Amino acid sequence: MDTTAYGEWIRAFEEARLDRAERGDPDWQTGVPPHPAIRRSLQRFQVGEDGDGAGLITEAEAAGDAEYASAVRMFVAEERNHARLLALLLASGGAPVIASHWSDRVFVALRRALGLRLELLVLMIAEVIALRYYRALREGGEDALTREVAGRILADEERHVPFHCHRLRRGLRPLPPPVRVLVTSGWRAALAVASLVVAVDHGPALRRLGIGRGRFVAEVVRSSGPIAATMR
Repeated sequence: MDTTAYGEWIRAFEEARLDRAERGDPDWQTGVPPHPAIRRSLQRFQVGEDGDGAGLITEAEAAGDAEYASAVRMFVAEERNHARLLALLLASGGAPVIASHWSDRVFVALRRALGLRLELLVLMIAEVIALRYYRALREGGEDALTREVAGRILADEERHVPFHCHRLRRGLRPLPPPVRVLVTSGWRAALAVASLVVAVDHGPALRRLGIGRGRFVAEVVRSSGPIAATMR
């Protein structure tokens, strides 16, 4: 999906919204108390998903492309739905949400300090890490409800990454090729550092899900190569 305009992305987001409405929520009554390591990990990811996206929407509207701004609002709505799903998943197992976590505050501060292009690069770090995390949760979750919620979120994230790549490719296109390589190489380096921080912070949960810290970081970094090439 690589059109100049964003009409196809809007249709994709709308189709996903209609599909969610038709399917409805999972059966929250089947929830079970999560392992403490999984609970803490889910609480931290829930905080990361739970934002109003106002800064990103403002930047998108300022870019002067009405279709893109509409697509961004639909993206933000999906992210907020992820926060809702995770909160209900935690509640179904008798676990509360938490008010904040330092890692989310760092990501938000970095994103808000930058323009749209650099904000999207920071956002893409979180999105690519989320891809591997939710895949691990879908494959290694200890109960069917956790695996179902992870699968639903993962399906959205698999659309979000190419959506942001599409915009970044357009944003980086005016730069000379060597500068584009420098930017995407720097993004990959920042992603590697961020994935290491996440692996340390969520290590007990990752082990419980059947993926160690080293493997998590290696697979995130490996997946970033094709993504960086697409941005360029």
